[in-house]
Amino acid sequence: MRVDVSWVEGMEFRSSADSGHSWNMDASVEAGGNNLGPRPTELLLSAIGGCTGIDIVSILQKMQQPLAGLRVEVSGERAEEHPRRFVHITLRYIVSGKGLTEDRVARAVQLSTEKYCSVLHSLNAKVDYSYEIVEE
Repeated sequence: MRVDVSWVEGMEFRSSADSGHSWNMDASVEAGGNNLGPRPTELLLSAIGGCTGIDIVSILQKMQQPLAGLRVEVSGERAEEHPRRFVHITLRYIVSGKGLTEDRVARAVQLSTEKYCSVLHSLNAKVDYSYEIVEE
């Protein structure tokens, strides 16, 4: 896997991935940027939500659960001192569908967060997670 990151101007950078996708990143105005894209740290939290979300959808489909929707709320607490890494990640999954089985949802969330998500396991942070099932 490879991603190329090139400086555009100011604090803006352009990333291009082997998959053919590309995106911009930028710093806030207060940090010298122009706010033309998400912060790299926001993308990291988004990647955790996407990685675990893909796992959970795949697992629930294999369990033949009637999944209608999944939303992931991801928050991260950063260290006060540089390098200001994430020290605590909190994940909240809102899983919706008609007739979802709670033990299967719990197992899918557990498998993703504790075993499968490579993005999450690439970090050295405390992780807490919870889920809510919304009957549709």
